[in-house]
Amino acid sequence: MTRSTLVAAALVLGAALTACGSAPAGPGVSTAPRAATTTTSAAMIKVPDVSGMNHQDAQNAMQRAGLYNLREVDGTGQGRALVMDRNWVQTAQDPAPGTEVQPDAVITLTAIKYTDR
Repeated sequence: MTRSTLVAAALVLGAALTACGSAPAGPGVSTAPRAATTTTSAAMIKVPDVSGMNHQDAQNAMQRAGLYNLREVDGTGQGRALVMDRNWVQTAQDPAPGTEVQPDAVITLTAIKYTDR
């Protein structure tokens, strides 16, 4: 083999090793393994139990827990808007109390008016 052939082979080998991420170490080049890249997800939140609570208090409890994506449903099926929150009482919630959810999870609060009982 000629000298130019050896130099060409060394250059090809060096390029291949670099492409594979295992180039030979030289001055100032670390041989320590690279840290794995991880993505941090938002911390999970445990859904509080708001059964039987006043609707306004239930909303406050959810927000204190860090849950703000709240959906309100009329538990009688009449489709009424829960305008005066303190006039309503919680009858159901989804997800169930104790479930761990992402902070942006939709929490459905089902309530009826106190006068509906």
